[in-house]
Amino acid sequence: MKSTVVALAALLSASALAGPVLAQAPAAFGAYKPRDDYAQQVVTAFYLPLRDGTKIAVSLHRPAVDGKPVDTPLPVIWHHTLDIEKAGVRVADATAATDRHTLSDLTRAGYVVAVVARRGNGASFGTRRGYEDFTEGFDAYEITEWLAAQPWSNGQIGMYGCSNTGEAVMHALIARPPHLKAAFAGCFAWDRYDGHTRGGIISQYGTGPVRTLEDDLKATPVQGDEDRVQLRQAAEEHQKSTNLLELMKSMPYRDSWSPLVMAKFWGEVSIGAYLDQVKASKVPLYIQGGWYDDFRTEGLIAQANLPDQARIVIGPWRHCLNDGFDLRAEQLRFFDHYLKGKTTGVETDAPIHYFTVGAPRGQEWRSARAWPRPDAANRLFLSAEALAPKAPAKSRASSVTVDYAPVCPPDAVKPNWGPFAQPCHPAKASFVYNGSRLAADTEMTGTPLVDLWISSTAPEQPIFAYLEDVAPDGTVTVVSEGRQRASLRKVVPATWETIGIPWRRSRIEDHQPLKTDEPVKVSFDMLAVSYVFKAGHRIRVAVSGADPRERARTEVSPAAALTLHTGGDTPSSVVLPFGTAR
Repeated sequence: MKSTVVALAALLSASALAGPVLAQAPAAFGAYKPRDDYAQQVVTAFYLPLRDGTKIAVSLHRPAVDGKPVDTPLPVIWHHTLDIEKAGVRVADATAATDRHTLSDLTRAGYVVAVVARRGNGASFGTRRGYEDFTEGFDAYEITEWLAAQPWSNGQIGMYGCSNTGEAVMHALIARPPHLKAAFAGCFAWDRYDGHTRGGIISQYGTGPVRTLEDDLKATPVQGDEDRVQLRQAAEEHQKSTNLLELMKSMPYRDSWSPLVMAKFWGEVSIGAYLDQVKASKVPLYIQGGWYDDFRTEGLIAQANLPDQARIVIGPWRHCLNDGFDLRAEQLRFFDHYLKGKTTGVETDAPIHYFTVGAPRGQEWRSARAWPRPDAANRLFLSAEALAPKAPAKSRASSVTVDYAPVCPPDAVKPNWGPFAQPCHPAKASFVYNGSRLAADTEMTGTPLVDLWISSTAPEQPIFAYLEDVAPDGTVTVVSEGRQRASLRKVVPATWETIGIPWRRSRIEDHQPLKTDEPVKVSFDMLAVSYVFKAGHRIRVAVSGADPRERARTEVSPAAALTLHTGGDTPSSVVLPFGTAR
């Protein structure tokens, strides 16, 4: 092993820079190109014992010259993730990174990077008590302060994560370690109940993976454990972790107490419940979202609640991806300002940058000071399979038998599983309402809302609504979707800013089972959009009683009859966000 490292170091030394060189970089969104400081990194992998004795696996990535780590104390960026990276000496560039979701290659920009496997994951010991309980928040505090105290650290600590690791970043903000100075968090749930069981419906997020012992034994071991003895011991401990799907099923309400974790877990792990602590941290926060990700509205709500410290970028991306955009450069622009004190322009930018799907080439990226709130002036009514500016005078009821086996056609875009799965038009057992053909290109930027009057023969009825773009040839593109369990329809004022979205408290006391054939109003949001419907296309709204991405569908026999009521005293409608953000 040692000879291999030395040989590789010699091979790389010719391309290594002599040391850090500060470069003047353009200060513009998406165009930050500073010169690399270092071409190499040295990676060590070891166990860090925490306060309770749990051994946590760390891979430490340090900038290097001629195969040796530099001695200059540097700022540190760390990732509280699921596995560490392999030790050794290697080229430090984005294409050589072993995981596209880590920032370990940022050693080239003069950072030390630590990749830390959360307890119960990878080579780390311990168990997962549910889905990121606050024990991990205390771990983040301890790890941050340990990183700040090391001789190769200058005490300026940043943190990065996306998806579950983005939520790990937010838990660190709640814990408020003194040396945490900047945080980048992508595709996370501001409120865990709303994010992972949106509308009270368990869907494709947060219910896995459930890893076997064999799965965990594929993790990267620390140095000195090449025979994987300690890795096996850690993996055996992991098998005692809480089953996440069973945990979610045990908590159908926001205030459910779960015997699996002996707590009202949704409140314990929701970032919104700790709003005052996050604000008090004053840590600058950069949020990543995507128009094809289920957490995009959650990110906008987080930014709206932290207007003085948070910014957000939303691109035409699936979960934690950034196809066609140099997100690493934007992350570096952020960290260079807050951890190195450079003037990069990020400090004067508008807090919201978003991509408008279908906008003219070169005009897709926009910026705004605030996300637009829904405007009731844009309300359209469901009327005889059409979208109309006025509600029909007479009531009308249409019924379908719920299809409990809905499927989506094959999705050629990959990844297309789990958190990357996309909604599709409900071809069976759905209600469809079409707008007129558009005379001109029409932009929607904002959050669509639906007010649906429904009844069902089942006491528990999920409702799904889809905003669709129908091309002249009949091709259907789902632009956005929303979902709501009708028995949890009660709307109350939220305890935080919801950017104009109706909020359901969804406590046990709010549960109102449906009565057969008795219409009730169900109000909820579809996910935020920025999209241009082209001239000649139609805007369409579809409604269904089941969705292919449900993880814990409740079926009744015989199948429920779902009725949608329109007009008269039951004026079902949608509010569509025509226009742009400001």
